[in-house]
Amino acid sequence: MDVLIRKALPKESAIITEISFLSKQYWNYPKEYFEIWKDELTITAEYIERNIVFVAEVDGKIIGYESVVEVKEDFWAGNVFVQKGFWLEHMFIHPSYIGKGIGSKLIFFIKTFCREAGISSLNIFSDPYAKGFYEKMGAMYIRESPSSILGRTVSLFSLQV
Repeated sequence: MDVLIRKALPKESAIITEISFLSKQYWNYPKEYFEIWKDELTITAEYIERNIVFVAEVDGKIIGYESVVEVKEDFWAGNVFVQKGFWLEHMFIHPSYIGKGIGSKLIFFIKTFCREAGISSLNIFSDPYAKGFYEKMGAMYIRESPSSILGRTVSLFSLQV
């Protein structure tokens, strides 16, 4: 399968947002979670303009995306501590393409991009279902962190590029 990875366009925000929700729904999370995640899973045109966002395409159709953001100062988002640095904030694949190597291609691509941009590592808050994937990609597990869902944790990883 030929996969093209390219810079996202602001006008693609709706399809990218749809992929965020479809990908999360793949794991059968409760509906209530999606109300809490609504803002964080919604990718706006402004988000694409302000951050590093790439899409993966197959036959001209967007099937996944990833984004990198720079956090300039440590801060607390509710009970979640977010440290200064570069973050792989989002990486979502359309459910029809999960398990077909798209995520690995996106990780390889973003590592190359970051090296060329002088970014040495990416922090990642990993969904529990993606933990094994990031370990397989060589990310180093740091610790568990509270998530935006009360009583739930996510894994914090560091990916050297």
